[in-house]
Amino acid sequence: MSPAACEGSRFSRQPEDSVRPIRSLVPLPAVFLLVSALVAGCGGGGQEASPSAARPQRIISLSPSATEMLYAIGAGAQVKAVDELSNYPKNAPRTKLSGFKPNAEAIIDQNPDLVVLSDDMNGIVKSLTKVKIPVVQTPAATKLSDSYAEIARLGQATGHSAQAAKVVAGMKKGIADAVAKVRKPAKPLTYYHELDPSFHSATSQTFIGQVYGLFGLRNIADKAKEKAGGYPELSAEYVAEADPDLVFLADTKCCGQTAAKLGERPGFEKLTAVRKGAVVPLDDDIASRWGPRIVDLVRQVGAAVTKAERAQ
Repeated sequence: MSPAACEGSRFSRQPEDSVRPIRSLVPLPAVFLLVSALVAGCGGGGQEASPSAARPQRIISLSPSATEMLYAIGAGAQVKAVDELSNYPKNAPRTKLSGFKPNAEAIIDQNPDLVVLSDDMNGIVKSLTKVKIPVVQTPAATKLSDSYAEIARLGQATGHSAQAAKVVAGMKKGIADAVAKVRKPAKPLTYYHELDPSFHSATSQTFIGQVYGLFGLRNIADKAKEKAGGYPELSAEYVAEADPDLVFLADTKCCGQTAAKLGERPGFEKLTAVRKGAVVPLDDDIASRWGPRIVDLVRQVGAAVTKAERAQ
């Protein structure tokens, strides 16, 4: 199961947000695949490529996270089409193209000079490189440094290395500032990150788990007997017994979950997080992608930790 699989609205569910969610970043090798010569001017030791026809002008992105990265580094004007799940920014040219079930013929018909994707589904990389279409593969990040590296790689591939470096620097500063503002709780706080109402969660070893780790939070999912690659399916009884100090709902858009609905689940009215108002609704998209908006997630988590710490 691929994280990019569901980056469309969650951190990792089945590929491309298909049917049933396990939403958090499933660990994948942090390897970036550059197939063929990306573009004539993307080398140069990471220097900004000069504005010219050498820059790709008909980019197709089949990854919501990559789409956000491309626009953040200033390559938006070069993007010809994006996949159906790339809903940010709003002006991105969304199509019915799919990163989960890529159709080589449909992609080739767009006459792209660069295709960016997360997973090599259905042998799409071979199909594209066979007709000499350059491909950049940006696997789901397993740690923050992976995200930074992907942004830098896209900057190089599109002729926006300088802008990419600024984006990465801004992300690092934003995250560092958000963490620095939060006082470490006297007693480590526990949390539950919900991927869907059937209690799929994510352990500390996942990308999202490491985000929470920035604040020293303890993940109740880490004690699950079956880790399922970092995304265990817990149970109502398990969560109730763990009684987390904080609950983060990453299923508000996909599944309509709210703090009120959580509190209405049998026995959940007694949860510490429910009683103390520490149930935090997250934007599914922001909590499922490893692009620049991860800074917004870090800030939201930091604010929740501060509030919970004061309520201790």
